[in-house]
Amino acid sequence: MPKEKLSPPQSARKPRADATRNRERILEVAREVFTRDGAAASLDDIARRSGVGNATLYRHFPTRDDLLEAVYRSEVAKLAAAEQRFAAELPPLEALRAWMLLLIDHVSDKKLITPALDTVAGGSMRLFEGSRSLIHTAFVAAVNRAIASGDLLSDTDPNDIVRALVGVFHTTAVPGWEQSARRLVDILIAGVRQPKA
Repeated sequence: MPKEKLSPPQSARKPRADATRNRERILEVAREVFTRDGAAASLDDIARRSGVGNATLYRHFPTRDDLLEAVYRSEVAKLAAAEQRFAAELPPLEALRAWMLLLIDHVSDKKLITPALDTVAGGSMRLFEGSRSLIHTAFVAAVNRAIASGDLLSDTDPNDIVRALVGVFHTTAVPGWEQSARRLVDILIAGVRQPKA
């Protein structure tokens, strides 16, 4: 008698494509709604705008905190993935610059959603601390590629560039900080660029 094939355990199965699409759509809409309405944003409204039922939203994100955390972690994951994408599509120095400009956009968006993130258990700083390593790793990888390509001076310390840009992020309360930060990207790159022979 042939042995009956057992189905893999539920946890080992990949999510269905439509479930993955629903989750991504919910996160995209939730980011917009939490940014606009803060922590008081209606989860019913997020479900409706996402084109899913409340049950689908709660199946993916049982609590408001779960949804807020997932929104933030998703944005950080996209930022880290963009570094890899730029590395594959652009010359190293252009990839570094593009990613640094994207990081500024990320910080600008984070500033808008922070009031909502502050309502999560442990507060927004817990989330920011948890994502710092992922962002730092991507930043260092982008700088190191530009060094390896000969675009940046060989003695460039990636952490110097990280610290300089992070310093600007402490001025986000000042109107127009984004334009200043974008200019600083070019100043930082110029300061460590390998002189042309």
